[in-house]
This record gives sequence, C-alpha cells and structure tokens, in this order.
Amino acid sequence: MVTSPLLPPLEEFQEYLRQIWDSKWITNNGSFHQQLETALAEYLKVPYVSLFTNGTLPLITALQALRITGEVITTPYSFVATTHSIWWNGIKPVFVDVEWSTGCMDPDKIEAAITPKTTAIMPVHVYGKPCNTKAIQDIADKYGLKVIYDAAHAFGVEVNGESVLNAGDLSTLSFHATKVYNTVEGGAMVMHDAKTKQRIDYLKNFGFAGETEVVGPGINSKMDEIRSAYGLLNLRQVDAAIEARHQVAIRYREALREVEGIEFWDDLPGVKHNYSYFPIFVDASKYGMTRDELYYRMREKGVYGRRYFYPLISDFSTYRGLTSAGHDNLPVATKMANSVICLPMHHALSEEDVKRVIDSVKRCC
Repeated sequence: MVTSPLLPPLEEFQEYLRQIWDSKWITNNGSFHQQLETALAEYLKVPYVSLFTNGTLPLITALQALRITGEVITTPYSFVATTHSIWWNGIKPVFVDVEWSTGCMDPDKIEAAITPKTTAIMPVHVYGKPCNTKAIQDIADKYGLKVIYDAAHAFGVEVNGESVLNAGDLSTLSFHATKVYNTVEGGAMVMHDAKTKQRIDYLKNFGFAGETEVVGPGINSKMDEIRSAYGLLNLRQVDAAIEARHQVAIRYREALREVEGIEFWDDLPGVKHNYSYFPIFVDASKYGMTRDELYYRMREKGVYGRRYFYPLISDFSTYRGLTSAGHDNLPVATKMANSVICLPMHHALSEEDVKRVIDSVKRCC
C-alpha cells in the first residue's frame, strides 16, 4: 500500500484510555490536550501550537484569525483542502505556477498575480519540501500581505536547524492517518505569540472567551482527549518512523537513479527532511510508456502508488472557471500533475516490499 498509519503500542494507549475514563474529561482542553500542545511545541521548535480536530479547519481558521478578504495567491499543486479553505471564507483563490525542483510555489510568479484585492499568500510545503520562505516573505513585506503556510506535509522539517513552521504569519499541520505523524484525524496551527494563540483558541471553540462571552464567529474544531493521548504516544516513536522512511528513500534512489525516464528529488542541502512522500516523475518519451500506463501496470502487480497531486486543483470543476487557472499559465504544475506517481512510503515497508516496488518500475520500462 502507498502508506500505513503509525500506531502507538496498544497496551500503552489502553493505559491512557483508563486515565481518561477515570477522569471523565474527554474533550474541552483536557490534560492530554494540554500536554500534547506543549510537547509538540518543544519537538517542532516553535513558540506555540494550537490543536485542531483535522488539518482543514486550521487553514479555515487562520484566514479568519488574520481577517483575510478579497484574493489569496496560492498553488494549484496541492490537496484540494488548501483551496477549499480559501473558498469557504468567501475569498477568491488565485493560482500561480510551481518550481520543478520542489513542487512548491514559484516566488518569481507571485508579483504578477498581485492585484489591489490581494491580501495574503498561501504557499504549500509540497511533500515536505520547504518553500523559498525568504523570497515569499520579501514579496509579502513589499506589498503588505499576510503569509499562511499549508504545512500539512512538513512535520518536523527544518532548514539550517530552524523549523520551517516558524515562517510566515501562521502555519498549519495535518495529523491525518496518512501523515508521518498522526492522531488518527487531527491538525494544528503554529503561531508566534500568546495573544494570537488565545484568539485561535477562542475561534476553535465557537468564539467563546468565557461562559457568557463570544468574541467572534468561531467553529467547533477542538481535538478531544482520546486523540490527544494517542498523539502523545506517537510522538515518542515518530523519529524512528522517519528514519525508517529515510532508509526506504535511500533504497529507491539507489535502485532507480539509472532508470531512463524516471526523475526524482534528492535531499536538499541544509534541510532536515521527514520523507513523507517519494514522488517519481515519468517522462514517457524516455521511459517508453506514460505515467498512467505505468500506474496501472504497477497496480496489476499489486503495487499501489498514488498520482498525488492529480488532477490540479485548478482542473476541478469548482475552480476551472478562474481566469488564472488555465494550463498556459501553469505549465510546470501541469507537467508535474501529469507525470507524478508517489511510490509506497511508510515506516513498515519491508526489504521485500521495497524490492517489489523497485522491480515494478524497472520491469515496466
């Protein structure tokens, strides 16, 4: 399978469940919730973390918290939740192209997309590859724009020892079961100061600032105690899981480097990667078959990759009518979407599993 969830030891989880059952405190900022926020802030090297019930709601709430309106510049090469969060806030998404070297938003394309209605930029650290945060911030500062990073894939990613989650005004994470680190379902927002965290904490609890005071049109997006306890246990083993993924990436690179028509990315200098995905890009003219032909041949052999991200968000009917979304304006993202396969990548892959994946790519060419 393309992925497998990181699961905490059942007996340890049962002990935490017993504590929850004894306390009868199962949601609303309980003990495990508070412990997990503190532990994650320390692990991720960030000032403040606010937990959410999934990875989409912190994106929606971040836009609310910063009072973003008008237009937001974003990427078509992402999971659709990125753009959905903009649309749910009544904001127009404006798509710009990406860089072939990372899949992340191309800073050189941003300024041409800025209009008097632009209020923010929402880049994505695609596959955990860090965006060019300095270039993006320079543009944001020049035009007075906010920057919200969709960091769903970037758990634990650092650049020169600094967490990539500290970039921009806010960053959001997903703790979905498919991620490197998961709480079954879940997510988080990273912020720089206590005042912003307090506002976010109000907004994720219907806007309540006290028993009888509502300070904004909030939503119910709190993480419960059961998933918080699960997350605390998974945090203890996530480093080992990331290293296991790293070893899989090494094997894939060693075996596929000489396969003509298959391209992939090496680690970036100075970056601590989390190996959340291993995308390959198929050049049909060199490989001898199209991406889709390889994808289905692999499935026939019982190897389940994923065309992630395909199609582009801008190709979905909901967003196809946006003036900036045509393929002529998004050549790199279009090429990437039409050639990508994410190979199976998770901590539980055996040597035999890895060999089957490699053979399925090599024998098809």
